[in-house]
Amino acid sequence: MPLIDRPSPNYDSRNGTSVSMLVLHYTGMPTAAGALTRLTDPLAKVSAHYLVDEEGRLYRLVPEGKRAWHAGVSFWAGETDINASSIGIEIANPGHDFGYREFPLAQMAALIALAQEIVARWRIPAARILGHSDVAPARKKDPGELFPWHRLARAGIGLWPGEVRPLGRALQPGEKGGDVTALQKQLAAFGYGIEKTGLYDEETAIVITAFQRHFRPMKVDGIADGQTRALVARLTEQALRVS
Repeated sequence: MPLIDRPSPNYDSRNGTSVSMLVLHYTGMPTAAGALTRLTDPLAKVSAHYLVDEEGRLYRLVPEGKRAWHAGVSFWAGETDINASSIGIEIANPGHDFGYREFPLAQMAALIALAQEIVARWRIPAARILGHSDVAPARKKDPGELFPWHRLARAGIGLWPGEVRPLGRALQPGEKGGDVTALQKQLAAFGYGIEKTGLYDEETAIVITAFQRHFRPMKVDGIADGQTRALVARLTEQALRVS
C-alpha cells in the first residue's frame, strides 16, 4: 500500500546520531483520525515517523532522517535520547484506556512490510526493535499484551524466545538476595533501565511487567516465575549474541 504524506511540524535534528532502534507504539486514542490530527498539531508537540491505521493505510509524518518526538523520557541500553536514535511507528489502536483490542490482519501486514524496509534500510539489530513500554516501563503500556510480537519475529523483525523450560523458583516483590541481583543484571544487560539493588522492589516489578507484555503476554503479573526467569535468560543471551 502506498504511503500517504501527512507532514507533521513536530520534529528536529538528530544532531548526527545514527538510527539504531525501532520503537512501536499504539496511538491510545479512540480513532486513527484523532491520532493523526494530534500527531500533526504543532501545539501537541508529539509526533512519530509513521502511523498505520486499522485498515492498513500508511501515513508518513516525519522524514526518517529527522528526530520525531515519540518516546519521551525513556532509556535503553545506556541511551537516554531514544528519539535521536530511533524510528517511531504509531499503530492505531484505542489502547487500554479506550477499549484495547487485537490488531487487525490488514494493519499487521502493512506494519510488517514497513518495518522490514526500515530494519533493512538502517540495519537495525533485532534486539533493538522495541515497544514504548520497553523504553519507558514506568509510564507506558503500549503496544501492549495483545500486540503479536511473535508474528513480527517470524518476519525477521525483532527477537522472540520460543519455548523454554522454567528456571528456578518464582521471585516476588519484597524478596532480597543473589537470585534477585542476577535477574536485575540480566534485565540490565538486555537493555532495560534497572538498578541492581538485590531487592525485588517496585522498579523491578515494573520492568518485569514490561518484559512480560512483550515476551510473555499470556500472563502479565510482574512476578518473575520460573518461566519468566528462563525467558529473561534466553533473551539476554540472544541479544548479546546479535548485538
